[in-house]
Amino acid sequence: MGLWQLEFEGSCRLARGDPEDGPREVLREEVGLDEVVRAGADALQAVLASASDGPVPPGARVTAPVGQQEVWAAGVTYGRSRDARVEESGVPDSYDLVYAAPRPELFMKAAPGRVRGPGETVGVRADSGWDVPEPELALIADPRGELIAYTLGNDVSSRRIEGENPLYLPQAKMYRHSCALGPCLVPVDRAPERRDLRISLEVHREGQVCYADRVDVADMRRTPEELLEWLYRAQDYPNGVVLLTGTAIVPDDEFTLRPGDEVVVRVPGLGELRNAVERVGRSA
Repeated sequence: MGLWQLEFEGSCRLARGDPEDGPREVLREEVGLDEVVRAGADALQAVLASASDGPVPPGARVTAPVGQQEVWAAGVTYGRSRDARVEESGVPDSYDLVYAAPRPELFMKAAPGRVRGPGETVGVRADSGWDVPEPELALIADPRGELIAYTLGNDVSSRRIEGENPLYLPQAKMYRHSCALGPCLVPVDRAPERRDLRISLEVHREGQVCYADRVDVADMRRTPEELLEWLYRAQDYPNGVVLLTGTAIVPDDEFTLRPGDEVVVRVPGLGELRNAVERVGRSA
């Protein structure tokens, strides 16, 4: 069972439903997502068990399952990601070292209000030309740093800009419509075992699958708890936080996202995140 966020009749409401099948019932208690995440795992379970206000009405729109949480991301958490970063930059030391080091790479991905939800577009930069989706397991943690739920994320990135210079990472990662989350929050104790989580990616172009791959979350070098511990070492998150955990799905150098593509991220038990691609910003 997952906690969904809906928009209808000019307001946001929470709903419950299977991650694979979509939201089924609007919840009677008009509690907000931020309040639930701030209160932690027990509050998440309580709201999922609360009384229903009836079925989801026609026309209700599923939104990203996030409120005032910042979205952060971890990089180079899989061996395949390290190898790809070394290849694109030609600078092996920094990527090799961060993969093996105790301290992970952590960076901010999206400020509150800038996350795209299921069915919304994600962007590729007009001044890039080599852009990829990065399907990732997303962690939702409460203000104390406790992992309470999972969702899916797409950390859209410019490989061209990052490859030019590692110091360009913020421009390669953090721009308009570069982050999507969804479809819902699945409490950790209702999700499949972590060792069984498998992330799959498909990119659809002109009615055909032009790229597909998958990765096991068990291949991550660091655990989610380790990543969260580092994230909370010198930061406070009064509304909780979302942390993307990195990717091991790295398309070949010849592949780039194009406007009109559709990116589909799936994890059995956590659902599906589907977004079309648009071009954003100005070219050089």
